Amino acid sequence: MKVPLLDLTGQYMSIKREIDSAVRRVIESQRFILGPEVESLESEVAGYCGCRFGVGVSSGTDALLASLMSLGISQGDEVITSAYSFFASAGCLDRVGARPVFVDIDPISFNLDPNQIEDAVSSRTRAILPVHLFGLMADMKAILSIADRHNLFVIEDAAQAIGAETDGKRAGSMGHLGCLSFFPSKNLGGFGDGGMVVTNDEKLAAQLRLYRNHGFHPKYFNQVVGGNFRLDALQAAVLRVKLKHLDQWTEQRQRKAVRYRALFEHSLSSNGGRNNSGSKQPGSFELTLPSEESSQRHVYNQFVIRVAQRRDRLQDFLQSRGIGCTVYYPLPLHLQECFVGLGYQPGDLPRSERASRESLALPIYPELSNEMIAEIVTAIQDFGAHEQ
Repeated sequence: MKVPLLDLTGQYMSIKREIDSAVRRVIESQRFILGPEVESLESEVAGYCGCRFGVGVSSGTDALLASLMSLGISQGDEVITSAYSFFASAGCLDRVGARPVFVDIDPISFNLDPNQIEDAVSSRTRAILPVHLFGLMADMKAILSIADRHNLFVIEDAAQAIGAETDGKRAGSMGHLGCLSFFPSKNLGGFGDGGMVVTNDEKLAAQLRLYRNHGFHPKYFNQVVGGNFRLDALQAAVLRVKLKHLDQWTEQRQRKAVRYRALFEHSLSSNGGRNNSGSKQPGSFELTLPSEESSQRHVYNQFVIRVAQRRDRLQDFLQSRGIGCTVYYPLPLHLQECFVGLGYQPGDLPRSERASRESLALPIYPELSNEMIAEIVTAIQDFGAHEQ
């Protein structure tokens, strides 16, 4: 049985009439840039995230970029962020002239380790940029406490975590700004690029609207040098339809995670056992499942396992069986060629480097069937037996 890493066709077919109607509505209106569709989406997404304001932008990357510009972060400033993340979280810092200061991750959650942050704060530090990776929020209580002590901004990169919660508060609502991505593969994905910044700060929301549209206020009168970060009305219309289904899809993702865990537990009882760290050992290799805590709502943008020593061989094995899987992320940010001038060396952030060697994302999406999950787990069992 072939199992794709992601299947967006099934999602579209389940809501085809709603989507097609929304797209027709925009085409008939002939209003394609910003306008009422975007304004409605901004209000709806902000409310979903527990925020007062939403500002639609052209991508998750531009959400980060516009946020930094709106906070006045620029040349010579430092921003503390995770070394284990998608490139945009650090790339946008470089684009505004700021220096990314990388710290290591928590070895269980993959998220920024608050215990590593304080030592990285300097007189030039302006902000902390935690990334809520794979659908699980970082330890925001600890991060906000550090930010308060040092008078720092907090920009949440919630691109992979819309709807995630910690202690009842949603991703994007706890910092000064929260950045969302509507890239098609996200839990709330459009039919192309799109993003949003959510905030409870009215002045910051006004600044974001200014920067997303060339700094116009009014039109053709430029208060600042902004960018073309506007969200298309077609994307907004599609996203408004999908937002109504998001909680249902999240529950389905969570059920898929439960199914994975149950099957791996069965595999554990039949093959091998558990090592001292709590990792599962189907056959002769060590496998660790994603972390989960009762105080958090994990939305499973990805289901990322850790495989000690044989990750690449397992990936090749699964792909040879027609099972989609991929590596997020094969090289941590502090070791990327474009950041060589920052002076980081291999071994500086060992947890991030280990995660890059061991992480492997398995399929998880609402349309994934129990039979497909069983096929994946069986294939991993077969690999373990093959490696003995």
